[in-house]
Amino acid sequence: MVRYQYSYPKEGVSMENLEELRAHLMATNEEFRRLASEHAEYHRKLEALEAKSHFTQADEVEEHHLKKQKLHLKDQMNQMMARYKEQLA
Repeated sequence: MVRYQYSYPKEGVSMENLEELRAHLMATNEEFRRLASEHAEYHRKLEALEAKSHFTQADEVEEHHLKKQKLHLKDQMNQMMARYKEQLA
């Protein structure tokens, strides 16, 4: 299972509840699983890029692009989690 780290929980939401919600969406929502898979792939690509001994200007451009894409996916996943949480309330 892909795990995501958040620096702090949203107000009134424990990290445990976020993990449970994430796990539930991973198990039940195909779109969430797709986003999580793409996010993990960008993470792997960034790790490989950052492990290079010589970092070129092209690498810097690629790193910037990957980080933007990864953040966009994380934002989409967070929006899905927020919508699902609202439906439960």
